[in-house]
Amino acid sequence: MVTLDTSKNLGGIGALLLFIGVFPYLNYFGILDIVGLILILVALHGIGSYYKESGIFNNALYGVITGIVGIVIAAAVLIAVVLTNITSFLQQLYPSWDGSWSSLSSLSGMTPNTSNINFSDIVPFIVGAIAVLAILWIFAIITMFFERRSLKMVSSKTSVGWFSTAGLLLLIGAVLTIVLIGLLLIWIGFLVLAIAFFTMKPQPQQPPMGTATTPPPA
Repeated sequence: MVTLDTSKNLGGIGALLLFIGVFPYLNYFGILDIVGLILILVALHGIGSYYKESGIFNNALYGVITGIVGIVIAAAVLIAVVLTNITSFLQQLYPSWDGSWSSLSSLSGMTPNTSNINFSDIVPFIVGAIAVLAILWIFAIITMFFERRSLKMVSSKTSVGWFSTAGLLLLIGAVLTIVLIGLLLIWIGFLVLAIAFFTMKPQPQQPPMGTATTPPPA
């Protein structure tokens, strides 16, 4: 069983991995992000078990699942847009191409005829890109909404306000990713989350409401 102290360390390390994962030369294929996310989930599961609050882990898990679903949908839309329009677009660039994918390698030595390209030819790709970004943005907001709920519960149970602050930064950051500054707020949010985990101390568990206490003997 994961102890509270172990959860504290795992969560802090996981948040730090997400914080430094912004540097491409350190984060090969997103490994740091994946490991950091797993460590945080394990930590939140341990904290939820300690305080007997299942919502801490459940909300965090819902957020992760929502994020994965959003990425899958965005990827599907991107692939659909590309596959639907790429053949006609390449034929515009290379009029001599017969449209066979087996002969696609022969285009590498040819000069594309850009004079055949009109704005209407690239509109489907622009619309597809906007749709993908919109999907990622909406699902990012939903994801961070669940994560904030989880972190607010942790803040309430541990009396560490940094958790609530981190959750708020992540949510606001997700909303503002449309103007890019949100990415900076999310990055800062991961650092604040690491601080929250490392400063966490066990809090006495409150007895259930309505539980009578036996007075000491006179």
